[in-house]
Amino acid sequence: MISLLVAILSVFTSTFLIINPNTSSTFLKYFTDFNIVTTFTSTYTINCHDHLHKHHKHSDDNKGKTVSICDDFPSDFVPPDTNTTSYLCVDRNGCCNFTTVQSAVDAVGNFSQKRNIILINTGFYYEKVIVPKIKPNITLQGQGYTSTAIAWNDTANSAHGTFYSGSVQVFSDNFIAKNISFMNLAPIPRPGDIGAQAVAIRISGDESAFWGCGFFGAQDTLHDDKGRHYFRDCYIQGSIDFIFGNARSLYENCQLISMASPVTPGAKVINGAVTAHGRASKDDNTGFVFVNCSVGGNGRIWLGRAWRPFSRVVFAYTTMTDIIAPEGWNDFNDPARDPNIFYGEYNCSGAGANMTMRAPYVQRLNDTLASYFVNMSFIDAQQWLQSYNN
Repeated sequence: MISLLVAILSVFTSTFLIINPNTSSTFLKYFTDFNIVTTFTSTYTINCHDHLHKHHKHSDDNKGKTVSICDDFPSDFVPPDTNTTSYLCVDRNGCCNFTTVQSAVDAVGNFSQKRNIILINTGFYYEKVIVPKIKPNITLQGQGYTSTAIAWNDTANSAHGTFYSGSVQVFSDNFIAKNISFMNLAPIPRPGDIGAQAVAIRISGDESAFWGCGFFGAQDTLHDDKGRHYFRDCYIQGSIDFIFGNARSLYENCQLISMASPVTPGAKVINGAVTAHGRASKDDNTGFVFVNCSVGGNGRIWLGRAWRPFSRVVFAYTTMTDIIAPEGWNDFNDPARDPNIFYGEYNCSGAGANMTMRAPYVQRLNDTLASYFVNMSFIDAQQWLQSYNN
């Protein structure tokens, strides 16, 4: 089975991508581990076949006429613009105005007050994308997080810092992403490796929402940097601190998947962490809240570790497998942080949710305290968050 997937993937990468030798093996590792590679590779194998053959296909009724790959492109893929919304289209085969996501972003007017929806056709877009602060109100809308992806392979070493390694970096406000994946394909680091952090996306603008998106990487996958953010029905994969930053964010119905190496039963080793929240002051109104999520995968991991001394993370109504270490959390090996960090759990379930041996600073939230975090008002959603269909 693996050899077949490697063969399929090699067709896909050789046809569409120019990548380093480590990339394809890392990409395969990400998807074979969690049963997504079949969907991705089958989609692109079809695309490869079409790309190779449609340009030279002749019909019996019209011999000698070259059929374009774009002949079957849906004519209604791009809706007409309205007074409040503009549409741009990206297709890697040239069936739209743009073949790269970055070129479409660049075409959006600076400080536009309209919602600019960039429709991205099925495909694997190997490019580094930056959405600058002067381009608010942009939506990146793919065809499904297992069908449309933006990927790059920078690391902290190659990008001169973890914060700059993101395959996609969003600095503008009011950014939305729907049904698309963000990936960093850098080689998977071992715990303790220097400079191997590799961010899939950095979100540094305010009032951003992600619906049905995928986030794929290893160490530092999702840089939830700053601002108020909302994630719903997302798939987030990584190994070490794979959701980190100092944003105020609410995650609902998301799958959090650890790709840390499996640990021998009974071993005490810790080889991963879901979160590393960066709240540095008691005056920072920031934190990560996970509601109705699930935590699974491999390894023996913490729910979070205190990257900054006032780190704040809450898990509520979340299912956790036995990969969660009994103590649950880590104070960054600095007991001086214990009085200031805020780690809470509320009505969670599964083998990993047993709080009997939790670290002493972890709080079992009561109804009153939990209500502050599990409410949409935690991110002031009533002021800015639109429904999925808007």
